[in-house]
Amino acid sequence: MSDGASYGTIRCERQGALLRLTLNRPERRNPIGPLTCGELVHALTDARDDDTVRVVLLTGAGKVFSAGGDLAQLGGGGAPEGSVPPASLPALFTTMHALGKPIVAMVNGHALAGGLGLVVACDLVLCADTAELGLTEIGVGLWPMMITAELVRNIGRKKTLELMLGGERISAAEGERLGLVNRVVPAARLEEETLALCARLAARSPTALRLGLRAFYDTQDLSHGDALAHLEGQLGAVLATEDAVEGITAFLQKRAPVWKGR
Repeated sequence: MSDGASYGTIRCERQGALLRLTLNRPERRNPIGPLTCGELVHALTDARDDDTVRVVLLTGAGKVFSAGGDLAQLGGGGAPEGSVPPASLPALFTTMHALGKPIVAMVNGHALAGGLGLVVACDLVLCADTAELGLTEIGVGLWPMMITAELVRNIGRKKTLELMLGGERISAAEGERLGLVNRVVPAARLEEETLALCARLAARSPTALRLGLRAFYDTQDLSHGDALAHLEGQLGAVLATEDAVEGITAFLQKRAPVWKGR
């Protein structure tokens, strides 16, 4: 999959059809700056073009998922040199939503500020019961600008503003209640349950996943009528795939489907 890029802030590992991306600066609580965004964009673009990658898992090294933006760089500090160009948070979110493969966040510890934005930008989120979540930017005189676009599409305007204006941390259980995460699990079982979810997703038709995820994000800002018209066309596209024919045939023959990814 990789073209030999050397990453300084993330770690990439292949586990069969799973690509595991780990924010890898635990000594600084895995901050997210232009270099980290650039490395994630590079790794995800690589994964997009690799048919053997079916699912991406995103997590953090150490005890924290991510404490948020790299304040040293926001304050004018220079980004360390790397083998891939830096990127912005909007570029990263756009790349994530255009990937066409499920991205699962495994929130092993606190996810704050930009770290929470990165979590919410993932397709599915499993969170340790010991983790805390929050938009803490207001406490240092900042505002979570780009994260707004992700939050209001997941939990709505009022709760988004409450988190942003208050700047307080909430529990993982409260995050699940609000819709920030899909499921909260005991920390000791987080990896086991996340890998099991990834395995289930990897067993699905890659073609259906690609077309379905694309349609999901393409229609999120359309009017109801326009969304239905677009989705009707996408249903036709799915039905025309070899995987759809195989899936229906396998169902009728009472056997497991063999996906071709076409």
